[in-house]
Amino acid sequence: MRKILITGGAGFVGRHFTRHFLEAGDEVHVIDPIERYTGGVDPADGWPLFEPRDYANFKFEKIDCRDYFRGHDNTEFDYALHLAAMVGGRLMIENNPLVVADDLSIDAAYWQWAKRAKPRKTICFSSSAAYPIKLQRPDHYVLLKEDMIDFSNDIGMPDMSYGWAKLTCEYLARLAYARHGLKSVAYRPFSGYGEDQDDTYPFPSICKRAIANKGGAELSVWGSGTQMRDFIHIDDCVRGVIATMDKIDDGDAINLSTGIFTSFIEFARLAAELVGYRPVVKGMSDKPVGVHARGGDTGKQNALGFKYGLDFRAGVGRALRYYDATASSPPLAAGA
Repeated sequence: MRKILITGGAGFVGRHFTRHFLEAGDEVHVIDPIERYTGGVDPADGWPLFEPRDYANFKFEKIDCRDYFRGHDNTEFDYALHLAAMVGGRLMIENNPLVVADDLSIDAAYWQWAKRAKPRKTICFSSSAAYPIKLQRPDHYVLLKEDMIDFSNDIGMPDMSYGWAKLTCEYLARLAYARHGLKSVAYRPFSGYGEDQDDTYPFPSICKRAIANKGGAELSVWGSGTQMRDFIHIDDCVRGVIATMDKIDDGDAINLSTGIFTSFIEFARLAAELVGYRPVVKGMSDKPVGVHARGGDTGKQNALGFKYGLDFRAGVGRALRYYDATASSPPLAAGA
């Protein structure tokens, strides 16, 4: 039985990794303070897709990871998945940049703890927001390759304070390996989605709005609607990490992406079509847009043995069936 630490493990991504490792028979320690707006769900309130408390090997502490690190230097972990972050969709990134900048202290505390506790391997979660925004403009956008961020030469301007925080975490991972021999790998997930994602993110918001407006003549999305993202299902993100996490030790980064651009207008049309109607999709110009086009090159992940499996149409259909069956809370405005 391996011993796994997951910081921020009650959030959307963390819950899926928790499930994977519990089902694999590992002892999983989840650390999460359940901060407002981060999408974290207290296990005591029940997790949407499975019940972690059914597993004797599930351990949960409702605590800020920075406080946890101060008292657990002697705990030995085979893998530490560092997911803890203050992020809650585009609104938080743009409207609360100093809150997001708190991630700097979270990551600094993690690496100081790792230097003392020496987990066998750190799985560090960066973000596609770390990539230079100059490569994501309407007049110039490309599929983003891992080597487009070069710490020895040019890192470019990342996306807001969240991008800066993630870049810094990656740099600390490289320093931790070079100076202290701490093994790690950094992942840059693109637009991960899934049925149990928080409604502040675009995927559940657009799907639920499509259901709520069934039969309507119009359907709205944030921004112009022409902005594009690379949507990858959370199950594929988990598979990608598990398939590649032991193949890099020096803190180098790997994309988690499909390499396919999908605009929010295309997404909303698809969701409406699957629900059974064909509205005119319009943008909401007073809402945040973010960069114009963010998609990830798949060459490196493919070479390391991972390729995504669930296409976006199937993923949207799966989510719509889930939302319809669970009749969840009223939908929010479709996000960007």
